Amino acid sequence: QVQLAESGGGLVQPGGSLRLSCAASGRTSRTNAMAWFRQAPGKEREFVAAIRYNGGHTYYADSVRGRFTISSDKTKDTLFLQMNNLKPEDTAVYYCADGPRLILSQIRVPRAYDSWGQGTQVTVSS
Repeated sequence: QVQLAESGGGLVQPGGSLRLSCAASGRTSRTNAMAWFRQAPGKEREFVAAIRYNGGHTYYADSVRGRFTISSDKTKDTLFLQMNNLKPEDTAVYYCADGPRLILSQIRVPRAYDSWGQGTQVTVSS
């Protein structure tokens, strides 16, 4: 399995921006997709955004569409999440995930991903 390490979280005021990064290492074969999920205290892990490595098609949760942008640098095997106009309800631990065996219909489903990072905390508060 590939190893994933997130960075870039922190405390930001409402309306502010953050850029998360996820560096992958140990990859021995091409993945199908990578994604960002988040989990707030007392809530289930929820889908945020995903990107297919074949073609680069992107997918977003309705709650973040238009505010967040997922992208990747294949040369560095790094995933990014640019988060703009952040809201208090975006507060959560953000995880990146890798899905080498992922089926497209399950791109928003956590169990479809094989590898996870340790997470990075994002807090949106004034």
